[in-house]
Amino acid sequence: MSLQAPLSTPLLSASSAPLLWWRRWWRKQSPSRQDRFITLGPLLAVMLFLAAVIAAFGYLRIEEIDREQQAVKRDVEYAQQRLRLRLLERQEQLMRIGRDVSNKEIDAAEFILQAESLVNQYPELLAVSWVDAKRRVKVAYVSPSANAGQLRGAGDLLRPGETDGTYGLARDLRQPVYSRPLTTKDSSGHSAPTLQLQVPLDHQGKFSGVIMGEYSIDGLLRFGVPTEVTSRYAVVLVDDQNNVLAGNLPPARNPAVRLLPWTDNAAEYEVPVSPVGNGLLIHAQGYRASLGVVGSGFFWLVSALSALTVWMLLGTWRHTRRRVQAQQALISETNFRRAMENSMLTGMRALDLQGRITYVNPAFCQMTGFCESELVGRTAPFPHWPEQEIETLAARLDDELHGRTPPGGFEVRVKRKSGQVFDARMYVSPLIDPRGQQTGWMTSMTDITEPKRVREELSASYERFTTVLEGLDAAISVAPLGSEELLFANKLYRSWFEGEVSGHINLIAQAGVPATAPTDDALDAVDGLAGFPTDTLTTAQTENAEIFVPELSRWLEVRSRYLTWVDGRLAQMVIATDITPRRHAEEQAAQQAERAQAASRLITMGEMASSVAHELNQPLTAINNYCNGMVSRIKGRQISNEDLLVALEKTAKQAHRAGQIIQRIRSFVKRSEPNRTLSDVPTMVSNAMELADIELRRHHVRRSHYIAARLPKIMVDPILIEQVLINLMKNAAESIEQAKRPTARRSVELRVIPKHIDDQGVVEFSVLDTGRGLSPEVMNRLYEAFYSTKAEGMGIGLKLCRSIVESHQGRMQAENLYNGNEVVGCRFTFWLPVTPLVLPATVAADPVTAKDTGIH
Repeated sequence: MSLQAPLSTPLLSASSAPLLWWRRWWRKQSPSRQDRFITLGPLLAVMLFLAAVIAAFGYLRIEEIDREQQAVKRDVEYAQQRLRLRLLERQEQLMRIGRDVSNKEIDAAEFILQAESLVNQYPELLAVSWVDAKRRVKVAYVSPSANAGQLRGAGDLLRPGETDGTYGLARDLRQPVYSRPLTTKDSSGHSAPTLQLQVPLDHQGKFSGVIMGEYSIDGLLRFGVPTEVTSRYAVVLVDDQNNVLAGNLPPARNPAVRLLPWTDNAAEYEVPVSPVGNGLLIHAQGYRASLGVVGSGFFWLVSALSALTVWMLLGTWRHTRRRVQAQQALISETNFRRAMENSMLTGMRALDLQGRITYVNPAFCQMTGFCESELVGRTAPFPHWPEQEIETLAARLDDELHGRTPPGGFEVRVKRKSGQVFDARMYVSPLIDPRGQQTGWMTSMTDITEPKRVREELSASYERFTTVLEGLDAAISVAPLGSEELLFANKLYRSWFEGEVSGHINLIAQAGVPATAPTDDALDAVDGLAGFPTDTLTTAQTENAEIFVPELSRWLEVRSRYLTWVDGRLAQMVIATDITPRRHAEEQAAQQAERAQAASRLITMGEMASSVAHELNQPLTAINNYCNGMVSRIKGRQISNEDLLVALEKTAKQAHRAGQIIQRIRSFVKRSEPNRTLSDVPTMVSNAMELADIELRRHHVRRSHYIAARLPKIMVDPILIEQVLINLMKNAAESIEQAKRPTARRSVELRVIPKHIDDQGVVEFSVLDTGRGLSPEVMNRLYEAFYSTKAEGMGIGLKLCRSIVESHQGRMQAENLYNGNEVVGCRFTFWLPVTPLVLPATVAADPVTAKDTGIH
């Protein structure tokens, strides 16, 4: 919307300079800013008018309060000066009496006369007393209006605290001293605040007492404050604690009334009374006698006129805002329709009933490359028709003008201005005017080149993907949960299970993966799990299992996972791979490993043959000696039954020792089926040490061991673990022998302790020797098959040891021991987990095969 001037602009003379400047500035503004100014102008005027009225009244009120405050300050200070002069005059009179007393110019009777004259002449003075240096009243005159608590007779002693410390202060300073306001009670119990003045007496340079004058604070207010002040203000005398000593304040206003913004707060002011000091203050508060500016008729007249002006301005503002809003809505609607039409990606073309182009939108021009002027008004053949398809497109145009186009649209070839041809789909509908009559045809055109290319690529990709799935050597099937429908099956699955869904369900059941049983809803193709979240299932890892299928006489590795099918249903995919050849190879490898372990034990015993023979020769020699001795003594009849029994027991003990050695060797080298049982660690270690000690003694090597108490039992084959320990201790002894260590350094240590490795409980076995250690080359090839540093070695001992440890889910490692930079030995360590091994799924499927492969 654009106007020449705002509605509130008055018509001024064209020769006015401000008016010309205003017109030039108005023309420079954009239409939106002009509309905003027209809308907000009246509201701004209302705000400025209210601000001006409030500011004017506020200024007047502030001025009035300031004048009142200045007036009360001036009057209070005037009253304070009057009180000061009155107190100073009484002080001077008392000091004159004091000089006369000090000079002994008057006696007690004359003192009474002068005191009586002062008290009667000045009503605020209640009493005048002559007190000696011992605080004893010599003579005193008290006004008849004083209360009983102020009466003092000759000889009375001033009580402590009665003078508020001013007596001592006057004695020390030798100057007149005023006390703080003191409160005494009369006979009726009413308090009567008083003020004392202590005038010191000095006789020949010595303190001889004081002249004490007592003032009535109420009398000071009544007789010391001018009546013109008390008529305009509520005047009171207060102490430093703001306690009212004399006078009355006007009653307080209602708290709710004081909160009103136009409530007048009475002016007040206070100032200390000199020469008394801060202990006595004069406080005045003004009386509110007039209504002020707010209560005046002028105020209410201006308020009424202001309210009327505001109401009229607000009415003008509302009317202007409604008019501007209507125009803005019309402009916004027009701009929205134009923007929507220009932002459409679909090309729009309008034809009249004769086939002439009457309208094209920007999208149509962008698609074809022709501008609007090059298309509007043209008849067939149109510039965007390819030359080789003019006849076909002419026939299409004839069908379009006669309403014979299909509702689903039709595909055409369209030529761009650059000569490039693309594929498009056109939809035709009648163009109806507001009177309901058809005036032409509206055609919408969409570029389908890219979607068509993508569709062709997807078709080719689907064919390639299907070819790959059909050629896989694994059976793949997909079925929804809770239904007996088979969604997909490749060629191998169809050949194994003849395309039946029962094969898919049997594979899941045998693999231990739960499958939902069919329900009545499954017969109606209703997903029983519809509505449940599937993100967790579809992102879970694949579940694997190895099963034996008797119908196929095959071992299959079954992998399954959940996925969301193309129709949104939760489905389960199963991939079954034939692993029968691999299982046979694993069985043969297990048998070979078992034979190698047995052969290793036989080789170990073969290498220890001489040591075993020496070990057996000792008990056999002892048996022979015992038998020969018994035969000789029996023949000579030189043996008793007791000696014969002792000799036979010793012979039997040596025979038992030889039998144990043979039985231990026989159990170690005997080929038996692998048997993993819950084994006692100290028993295994003890059995291994008995056999290893034979070889250690042959090499003159000491053996020490440490076995931790309360070791847990572990699930192992004890014969295989004993084989590992014997091999490690035998290798340690041979390493010490090759190093030619002296006797003091020929030792092997075996340590068995519990530990925690990777957050699991394990039992760690360590064998430490004092040999030369392992060179870097040997360390790199330590577990390599058929590699040995011994001339007669076969190089399979350590490899078999590591294989045995790893088959029990343990780990083995070796490291050199150092003393500074010198290698002083080697340490072989392996650990076995305490937790029993978890049986794989294949064991439950075929226990016989598990027994053959050594898995129990």
